[in-house]
Amino acid sequence: MATTSSRRAARAIGQEGAGREITGPEGVGLTDTGGEDVGHGGLGRDDPGGTIGDSGDGGTREGGRSRTRARTRTRTRRRIAIAIAVCAAVVGGTYGGMALKHHGDGRRPGPAAAPSLQTTLVQRADLSDSTTLSGTLGYGTATTVKGAGKGLITRLPASGSTVTRGKPLYWVDDQPVALLVGDTPVFRTLDSAAVKAGVSGTDVTVLADNLQALGYDIGPRSTTPRSTTGAQQSGGTRLTQSLLDALKRWQRDTGREQTGELAVGDVVVLPGAVRVNATKAQPGDPVAEDILTVTSLHKSVTVTVGAADAALIHKKDKVSLTLPDTTRATGTVTAIGTTVQGGQGDDDTSGTSAPPSLQVTVVPQDTASIRKLDAGSVQVTFTTRTRHNVLTVPVGALLALQEGGYALQRPDGHLVAVKTGLFAKGQVEISGSGIEEGQTVVTAS
Repeated sequence: MATTSSRRAARAIGQEGAGREITGPEGVGLTDTGGEDVGHGGLGRDDPGGTIGDSGDGGTREGGRSRTRARTRTRTRRRIAIAIAVCAAVVGGTYGGMALKHHGDGRRPGPAAAPSLQTTLVQRADLSDSTTLSGTLGYGTATTVKGAGKGLITRLPASGSTVTRGKPLYWVDDQPVALLVGDTPVFRTLDSAAVKAGVSGTDVTVLADNLQALGYDIGPRSTTPRSTTGAQQSGGTRLTQSLLDALKRWQRDTGREQTGELAVGDVVVLPGAVRVNATKAQPGDPVAEDILTVTSLHKSVTVTVGAADAALIHKKDKVSLTLPDTTRATGTVTAIGTTVQGGQGDDDTSGTSAPPSLQVTVVPQDTASIRKLDAGSVQVTFTTRTRHNVLTVPVGALLALQEGGYALQRPDGHLVAVKTGLFAKGQVEISGSGIEEGQTVVTAS
C-alpha cells in the first residue's frame, strides 16, 4: 500500500512539472517548470540583471537559456525531495497505524484463568452450641410487706435503702418495727404465760436464731420434735424464760419499750436483708395494710425461656451477659422456675396463645459495670450443648448427596461420605470412615 501511494505522489509531481511552452514578448520560447512568473519584457525573478529578453543579442539569449535550465534542475530536485517526504509520511503513517494496532492488541485481556479451589483442613476441637435471649436486670421480684396489729404508721424508709437483721423497717406509733430473718412470721404473743404453757414452734425458733445472730445469750436451748399424730403442738424451739430475758435486753439496746414479750406486728420476718423498692403507705395510715415493697440486695437477671429449651439449662451453668453499654459480664444460673406460663388457654396481649415458658434467674458476677446499673435490658447467652475433642470442618465444606446425606470433596475430586453431628458457629461436627485430622478438603467458604 505504501509503494502504490508513493507512485501516485511521484506521478502527480511529474505531471505538474511537465514543461509548457510560454511565448515571451520578444518571441523568446521559455519552458514553464514551476509556475515561476515570467515578467513583462521577458524578465524573470531570478534575473537580477534584467538581461533576458534581449532579442538582438545572441550571446545574451544563450546565457538566458543556460540560466533557465539551471533553474529547472533546481526546481526538479525540490520536487523530488518533496515526493520523498510525502512517501516517507505515507509509509510512516502506515507503519504507525500498524504499531498502534499491535499496541492496542497488547492491552486486551487474555482468556480468564480457571478459578482455584478453596480448601480447608479437618480440625479437632471442642464445639459448643449457644442460645441468646433477652433478659431484665434488676433486684428480682418485689415482695409486698403488709403490716399487722394495731396503730398508725409514723415513719417510712427511703426507697433504695437497705435494711438488715434487727434494723427498723418502718415505725408504728413511733416504735420501730424491726426485721428478723426467717421463714415463719410471729403469729402469736410470746411471753411468760406462753413459757408456762410450754409453747414451742418455728416462730420461737426464728426468735432464738435472730437473738443469737445478734450476739445475745439465750441460755440453754431445747427443741420439741414435730408431732406425727395431728396434735396442735408442732416441732421447733421451746420458749424459755432465758430466751425472753435476752429479748428484753435487745429491746433496751434498740430503744424499744422493755416488755420482755413479742406480740404480732412487733417485727417483720423476711428471708433475708432487703432493699426497699417502693413505699405504698403514707404516715398516718393504719398499719394493717400494704406498707411497702422490698427486693433482694443482690442484682439478678430474669429470663423467659421456652419450656422445651429450659430442659437444656441447669443450675450453676455459667452464662455470658451483654449489658446495655455493650460491655460483657459473666453470671450463674441460680434458679429455674417450675411453674409453666403461657400455653393453651393463656393468651398474650395480642389475643393469641403465648408459648409455654419458664422463668430462669441468673445472678451476675459483681463488677463495676453491674454496680452502676439498677435496671436494664441485657442479652443472656446460654451454652446449651458442648461436644469435646471432635472432628470439625466449616459448614461450607459439606456437599449434599442426591441419594441423601453429606460428603466432603478432596482436591482431586474424590468424595468421602460423612455423618454430621452438632452444628455451631459456622462449624459442623463430622465423622466417618477415612476422615482424619489434618486432611485437606474443598470448601465453599
